[in-house]
Amino acid sequence: MVKTVTTLREVIQQIPDGATVMIGGFGGSGAPIELIHALIDHGAKHLTVVNNNAGNGHVGLAALIEQGQVDKLICSFPRSADPSVFVTAYKANKIALEIVPQGTLAERIRAGGAGIPAFYTPTAFGTAVAEGKPIEVFEGRSYIRELWLKADYALIKGDLSDTHGNMTYRMAARNFNPIMATAAKVTIAQVSRVVQAGAIDPEHVVTPGIFINHLVEITHPAQEEELNRAEAVYP
Repeated sequence: MVKTVTTLREVIQQIPDGATVMIGGFGGSGAPIELIHALIDHGAKHLTVVNNNAGNGHVGLAALIEQGQVDKLICSFPRSADPSVFVTAYKANKIALEIVPQGTLAERIRAGGAGIPAFYTPTAFGTAVAEGKPIEVFEGRSYIRELWLKADYALIKGDLSDTHGNMTYRMAARNFNPIMATAAKVTIAQVSRVVQAGAIDPEHVVTPGIFINHLVEITHPAQEEELNRAEAVYP
């Protein structure tokens, strides 16, 4: 099944207002900048976004927040290099925040993709993060019950893909992208290069094509850090 599409607009326009969207990346590493900017152009609002961070500068996720399109952010690190856009929106009560410890965030997403509704972790026991959550004791230690995390859409960034959506990632860009691909109803991937089916050694495939619904080739993807050094603003 060939999954390549021709334009960013074509693939992003299916995302409706009110959708829950996972966005891959660890800071700028592995962040699908072109897909995020296409989502801004599309104009979908009242989104719930799941990401490790809260964006930097005025591009990518920060730009999506700055345009008022995100109602709620679920993340681990709302403060990073330049989180001014998120901080301004949060102080003005324009965006809700759910902080999830990074390991717990990854496991909630992985559980969502694996069909595991809940699991227990000692992380954050005794803190505000644990308030209202069921607690169990195992072998004398207290654990918090956490629920799986799923999404309507996942926007991810890969490096190399074949036309069936079998993907690899470039170095640290592997971060949250592979697990997010499994935890969404619809996964949209941008990659730097698309090759014919069979051209990638199966041993090198990280995300099997069964998890990819749509594929867009972006031969020279933007890097968040480079855009911010250039003081870029989107749109």
